[in-house]
Amino acid sequence: MDALTLLHERSSMGKLAEPAPSAEQLSAIYQAALRAPDHKELRPWRFIEFIGEGRERLGELFAEAEFQEDPSASDDTLNAARKKPLRAPMIIAVIAKVKPDIPSVPKMEQVISAGCAAHGILLASHALGLGAMWRSGKYAFDPVVRKGLELGEEDEVVAFIYLGSLAGRHKPLAQHNQADFVERWD
Repeated sequence: MDALTLLHERSSMGKLAEPAPSAEQLSAIYQAALRAPDHKELRPWRFIEFIGEGRERLGELFAEAEFQEDPSASDDTLNAARKKPLRAPMIIAVIAKVKPDIPSVPKMEQVISAGCAAHGILLASHALGLGAMWRSGKYAFDPVVRKGLELGEEDEVVAFIYLGSLAGRHKPLAQHNQADFVERWD
């Protein structure tokens, strides 16, 4: 796939099925992620793979987060939280592993670098014919989830990337008017 076609056609896939990416595909995916822009070569990234029972453990963290937020949460609410990670055969949590005491590379820049690594995962997945969906939501910021993932005080969950084989149909890609987003200073 040519690079511009990849950039122009990549889209999120909400419906994902087995199988999860193979070891060979994951190697290519991580190679793409590790090419993210990285000021001072800090490598401010950490990736956590959730497959098999690991997805269930993540679901338990999500349910515990719901319970801590609302101890009277219904069983339906807690079960819905448990099931969220089961929507794909694999999830990769992308963590910004922030090094806080580097004035020339502020936290925001390190988080953006991890975001670029997440984007690399999405692009490589698409290039390999896989489906991927970047999710975050409240669990990315929840203290129960942060503790369960053993995040440092400065670390940030940038994305939960759901990965798998394509299922369902592709939605039409939105067309954007570039003039709505670009200004020029002459």
